[in-house]
Order: sequence, then structure tokens, then C-alpha cells
Amino acid sequence: MANVEQVQPKKGPSLVIQLAMLLVVTGAAVGMGWLAGGYLKQGETPAPVPAAPENAGTAEKPSESGKAATGPALVQLAPITTNLASPSDVWIRLEASVFYDASQPPEMTEQIHQDLLAFVRTLKLHQIEGASGYQHLKADLDERAALRSGGHVKQVLVRTMLLE
Repeated sequence: MANVEQVQPKKGPSLVIQLAMLLVVTGAAVGMGWLAGGYLKQGETPAPVPAAPENAGTAEKPSESGKAATGPALVQLAPITTNLASPSDVWIRLEASVFYDASQPPEMTEQIHQDLLAFVRTLKLHQIEGASGYQHLKADLDERAALRSGGHVKQVLVRTMLLE
């Protein structure tokens, strides 16, 4: 008969050691995630709470103490429908709202609306194409509204923009 050497199977780490290493690595991952989350959250400030929609666009309401209530206000603008500067056969309909830092008179909202309408009439189609075109348009709307309101408009919120 043939002489067969007995080969002993290679032994690796025991199951207990493998489970212990798994727990150590998992604990390290959880700890690093917790530390990273705490580091990222420390510079975060809470977002301002906009006024309720049913109060949007109304004048300041007196509170129980008789003083006028002030605070952030979200006011919807009338839809802007006009043709673009180039090509002139393309029409745009823009529905937007303005976010004020405090309640403002309706005349200011109307002035902002007219200023944004005049601005939209000067747009060319290639200026608002794509995501970067939209971002530039939004930045321009924010800037014009802030200038017209003396800094009271914090943001212009574009609800709908339709080109035809």
C-alpha cells in the first residue's frame, strides 16, 4: 500500500476571537460615526419658521397686548406671464412667493412684482437653460427683490416656472 502522509488541517483563529474582533470593529465604526455626526451638527443653526399660509399677504395683526405682531412672512406674488426677449415667441409663466423677515405693506410686494416682471421680460432663453441657468435666474431674482425691499426680502421662492 502507498505511504500516505497525514496532512493536518491548518487552524485559523478560533470562532470566539473572530466574534470579538467583529465586535471591536463594529464598536469603532459606531464611535466614529457618532463623533463625525456631532462634529457636523455643532455648526448647524435651526431654520426660521415661515408664517402660516392663511396669514400670508395680510397686514400685521394686533396681538392680545395690542402691539402689532412682527415676524417672518411668506407672501405669494401674482403670476408673471410674459414673453422672453429672445426668441420673442417663447412665453414664460412664473409663480413665486417672497419670504420677508417681517411683515411688509402690500405696496412693497406690488413693487417687487413689477420689478421682477420687468426683469423676466429681458431674459433670453439660453440664459435660463439647464440647472445652472435656473440657479443664476434664482440668484438674480433674490438680489433684485432684496434691493427693491431694502433688504427685507430674504428669499424668492419659485413655485412654478413654465416655458411655452
